[in-house]
Formats: sequence, C-alpha cells, structure tokens
Amino acid sequence: MLRSLLFNVGSVYRTRPVTRRPILSSTRLFSAQSTRFFHYTPRRLNSNEPNKDDKDKDKKDDKQKRNPEDFKTLGEYFKSKEFAKTVYLTVGLTFIFHILTTPTTDTTEDNVLTFQEFKTKYLEKGLVKKVYVVNKYLVEAELVPQAVNGLGSGNGFFSLPNTSPVVAFTIGSVDLFEEQMDEVQDKLKIPPEERIPITYVEKASLLQYLFPFLPTIILLGGLYFITRRASGAAGGGAGPMGGMFGVGKSRAKLFNKETDIKVKFKDVAGCDEAKSEIMEFVHFLQNPEKYRALGAKIPRGAILSGPPGTGKTLLAKATAGEAGVPFLSVSGSEFVEMFVGVGASRVRDLFDTARKMAPSIIFVDEIDAIGKERGKGGALGGANDEREATLNQLLVEMDGFSTTDQVVVLAGTNRPDVLDPALMRPGRFDRHIQIDAPDVEGRKAIYQVHLKKLNLDPEYSTNEHKELLAGKLAALTPGFAGADIANACNEAALIAARHKDAFVELRHFEQAIERVIAGLEKKSRVLSKEEKKTVAYHEAGHAVCGWFLQFADPLLKVSIIPRGQGALGYAQYLPPDQYLISEEQFQHRMIMALGGRVSEELHFPYVTSGAHDDFKKVTNMAQAMVTRLGMSRKIGYVAYDQDDRGFQVTKPFSDRTSRTIDLEVKRIVDDAHSKCKNLLTEKLDMVDKVAQELLRKEAITREDMIRLLGPRPFPERNEAFEKYLDPKKDDGTVAST
Repeated sequence: MLRSLLFNVGSVYRTRPVTRRPILSSTRLFSAQSTRFFHYTPRRLNSNEPNKDDKDKDKKDDKQKRNPEDFKTLGEYFKSKEFAKTVYLTVGLTFIFHILTTPTTDTTEDNVLTFQEFKTKYLEKGLVKKVYVVNKYLVEAELVPQAVNGLGSGNGFFSLPNTSPVVAFTIGSVDLFEEQMDEVQDKLKIPPEERIPITYVEKASLLQYLFPFLPTIILLGGLYFITRRASGAAGGGAGPMGGMFGVGKSRAKLFNKETDIKVKFKDVAGCDEAKSEIMEFVHFLQNPEKYRALGAKIPRGAILSGPPGTGKTLLAKATAGEAGVPFLSVSGSEFVEMFVGVGASRVRDLFDTARKMAPSIIFVDEIDAIGKERGKGGALGGANDEREATLNQLLVEMDGFSTTDQVVVLAGTNRPDVLDPALMRPGRFDRHIQIDAPDVEGRKAIYQVHLKKLNLDPEYSTNEHKELLAGKLAALTPGFAGADIANACNEAALIAARHKDAFVELRHFEQAIERVIAGLEKKSRVLSKEEKKTVAYHEAGHAVCGWFLQFADPLLKVSIIPRGQGALGYAQYLPPDQYLISEEQFQHRMIMALGGRVSEELHFPYVTSGAHDDFKKVTNMAQAMVTRLGMSRKIGYVAYDQDDRGFQVTKPFSDRTSRTIDLEVKRIVDDAHSKCKNLLTEKLDMVDKVAQELLRKEAITREDMIRLLGPRPFPERNEAFEKYLDPKKDDGTVAST
C-alpha cells in the first residue's frame, strides 16, 4: 500500500474520469513472409566426402521426396517420372470409377428393341426362352441358342452367366407388360404350363451398395484427420498411439541450451538476491558432491513471485541457458483440458520424463492456473474437481512416496496469495523468492544491460559515460520494473529511427520515458484558448505548491501538451525509493495534489472536472491514514482495512465507526485544502508567472522554474536526483542536463 502511494510519478489534469492505459511491454515492428522458389536439402557439414553408397542413398531419397514444387520449369516436370505416374494413376482411377458406376446391364444399342419388334421377331415365333424384368423398367429376354447369331450375351456386372443371346427393351408399366404378354400367348394358344416365365430382378452398381456407408466413412476419416493434425501441432504426435490417445502426454518443451536459449545470468540484472538463490540450484546440480559432503540436500523447489514485469520468466530462461542439465518448461494452463483426467495424466508424464533425464529442472510458468487453493468458495466459488485432481497429482509428484531428489521444480506466479498451502509448504517449494520492482541501483544495472544493444551517441562510448547515462535514466524512472525499462529503451530506439537520427541520444530516452508514463502526444487534439489557459493555471498550481513544500517530490517537468486518453497536461515528479512515509509527508503530498483545483478557484469564477484524478489520490491517501496507518486520533490504532479480494456483504465495523471514519477523512482533506489555498494565495504572482510561461512554451523544465521562482528553499531528499539530474549538484564527473 505504501509503495502505491509513494510512486505517483505525476499529477495529470483530466477533463473527465479516465483510467490510465497499462504500459505496453513490447512493440512489434513488422512480420514478413518469404516465398520458397526452390527445394533445399540440408547436407552434413561435419563429415568427410561421402562414398558411393551414401551418394546412391541420398539420390534415392531425393527421388522419393521430389514433388512438383522441386522442378524449375514446367517442361522439366512433364518429362519426369512423377508426371508419368500421375497420368497412370489418373487413368487407372478413372477406369475403376467407370466400372463402379456403370449400370449392371450393358446392352448394346443394337440389341435395344421396342415391344412391337420383340413381339413380331421373337415372341410370336417362339424364340423366347425366359424373360427378366430388371428394376421394373427394363426387360431382358433370353432367347433360344438357335435364335439369332451375333446378338451377344448378358454382360451386366451382376448378369447371370449364360451363353444364350439376349435382347432388351424398356417398358412403362409392369402390369401393362404382363397383360400384353398374356394377350400374345393367349392368341398363340400356349397352355399355361408352357408359357414363358417372367422373373423380376433388382440390379445396382457397386457404388450404390457402398453409398449407405459413405457418411460413416467420412465421419471416421474426418476424426482421424483432425486427431492427426492436432497431435502433429502439439509436438509431432504422441508416440505410436498418436492422435486422441496421446492427449494425456505432457506438452513440456525440452530446451537445448546450445541452440534454444541465449539468455545467461549476466543478462539478468536488478534482482541480485533472487539470482543468487536460483544460481545455487544450478551449482548443486552441477557439483552435488560439494553439498552432500556437508550433509546438505538440494531444495525440492522454489517459487518466484512478484509484480508483473520484474523478471521471473527471464530468470528461468537464464537458468535454462546455464543449467547444464535438462530443462523442461511448461505453462500452468497446459494442464487444463476439456477431457477428464488429462491434467493429472500430463503431470505424471512430465515428472516421468524428468526422472528419466535426472538430474533435471522443471519450470512451471503461471502455476496459479492449477495451484489455487482447493475447495475455496464452495459450490458458488468455482470449485473445479478436474483442477483439484491435477493439483493433487502435482503434490504427490513433488513430495510423495515416489519422489526423488534429482528433479527440481521452479515455478512463477504473480499471485502467491491464492496458492494452496499444501503446495507452498517446505518439502515441495522450500524457497519462496520474492522479486520486487528494482530500486535505483537495480534500475541502473538493468539499463546497462539494455544499453549494450543500442547504437548510442559516441558521447557515451566509454563504460564510465555509459554508466552515468544508465544512472541518469534510472533516476528518471522511479517505480519502473524490468519490462518497463526494456520498453522505454526500445521506444527510444524507435523514436531515433523515426527522426532519422544516426544514434540514440538522451533526448530520445526522455521522450520515450514520457511516452511510457503519460502516453502518446495528441498533436491532433486542439484545445480552445480558454481550455488551454485553464490547464496552464491548473498545472502551475501543482508546480508552485510542490516548489514551496518541504516534503514534496522534486519537480522535473510541467507540460500542457495533451497526452494519452484525456490527459490535457501533466507534471512529472521524481519520488525517491522510499519505504516509510510520515504523516507530514502525506499532508504535503495532498496539498500538492489539490494545488490544481485551488489555482482554478483563485483565478477563474468557475471550476472544471480536470481535478478528478487529483481527488482520487487525495481520498486514497486520507483513507489510508485513517483506516490502515493509525494516523487519526479519533479512530485510534485500529486497522479497518477491508479485504478487496473477496466479496463482503457487511463492513467489519459498525455504522457509527463508519460515520466517524468518513468525518475524519473529510477533515484531513479539508485541512489540506485550506493549507493549499493559503499557500497559493501568498504565491499568487508566482502562479501567474508559471502559467504565462506554460502558455508561451507549452512545457517548462526545472531550469525554467529556478529562473522564474528562484532556487527551491529546501534541500532535495532524493540522492539519485542530486547525483544525476540536479545541475547545481554537478561536481564535474556527471554530465548535466
């Protein structure tokens, strides 16, 4: 809580309630795709000249792997064996398809008759032996062998084997055909027992028999294809079973320190204590006899916790780069799956793999995805049996009957408070390593790491000047984490490239820091003359209050250039790396925060909504003084801090106490407002000077404030500010601003 109150970098004049945008952690420049025109086959570089057998084998493999994309011209492809195979395959498949889809009755066009021709040529002459009605529309008449020579025989796919001639004709109705047959035979006076038999048959192609099974085949084939693709995307399948049968396999990635990881411990700065703790794990695995000789055992695990961007994952990457033992990395979300039992199965598989390669290290990033406290919240709290089963399996693997001392587990999380106590106990995670935001020296070390990658101005070519630049930037960025520093350095390089400068200079870093803190300049946002004047006097009130208050933070810059989402102006201060704060310091900070609104009250007949953000800060500080820090004599030394993480229906105090708290908060804020009004009334002419200078230049620096108001009457309490940024404290070894 104290740190959130200390690191308020600047006051922002806002026209409406606006939430600050989070600092971006990376900037993606561009992505490019290349088109492959020729096939490339990798060759062995560390072998001697291959013998004839190797050449023949490589040639055979090349022939087997060649495809149409490997040929330079279309003519070359037409002359190749691959094209001939394609032609043969196409013709063969076409022929098979024709056979499968051809009707079973393939009567030639010469044999197809009309009923009248059939009756006069064959039926009335007694040449018909048997009649087949096929599919109720086609009649095949089997003739006596002596009937006609050359008519051929039945040649349908399912035709009955015979050597008798066959003729065919179509009919419109089976009933009508039977009547006509009876009529002809009655006319010929053929007795019933000698009449021509009529047989009804149903014939179809092979494809028609297979058609009912086609949906099932398509469904099974689609499932097989999807599971193969999924298993391939997840890392080349899951063994001989593959597909959906490999869903319980671990998705952990085994890093090769020679090729996959380029980060070393020398690339990690600003967290020396945490780095030394992690390096001890590596040293133990590399030289265990040194520790075993003294009876020591390696800790089973360590959990890295801290705010986002402080370097937890970077520290794990450095461990992978220098461990010298197999390093398995996995995300906590990879154990969560839609199938029941998959999470526990993957945990077992992960530790089985690590034990086979022991000694080894497992790193679980964002372990809170599976390590949350079990059963918390009951039925309405989101208790997840599958997640709890995964956590139980993790607990058993880390400290159970089958546990070995050769597998070390590292984990990272931003929320250690939600983890299960059984997971955090000694024997599983023996060490809890807290990585906080770095102090000024830590930021300086991080800047030195990132400055090595930039093309800096030749003025900073020596290590001494580069160290001074890093110290100055560290003083300019209080409260920055490692990710924020990396973002600021990258923004500085981008700004230099945008301006087409040959080197990255200090002014580029200053612009980048303003970009990260206050947002992008809104040059397209044009303020009216009245709005611009209001913003100028608002920011001048903040600046004058801070200049004449002993415990106010050093002022670096005041600007009325619109930035970010709704910020029409801002004042940049440099708070020290302070961990304790007094009641008087709270009061001075509240007075400075109210300076903008009081300045509006003194110079205009109206007030605006620009002080919304200032009121928020003042209210938070006053509430902290009353309910958390015991700085109210009426409330006394009782903490009424409510837990913001859980849902509470009632307050942990009575309505009378709540009323007293509200009155105390209002008293503290009113007292700060009264003192601020007295101060600005006394320095009213100085507020006018600063406001007019802002209207003329739009941005003023500390040097301008000294020129307008004279030196600050109090010594600065920020040692880093005095060492790197204050021109009057420059002893000749530090480049002045």
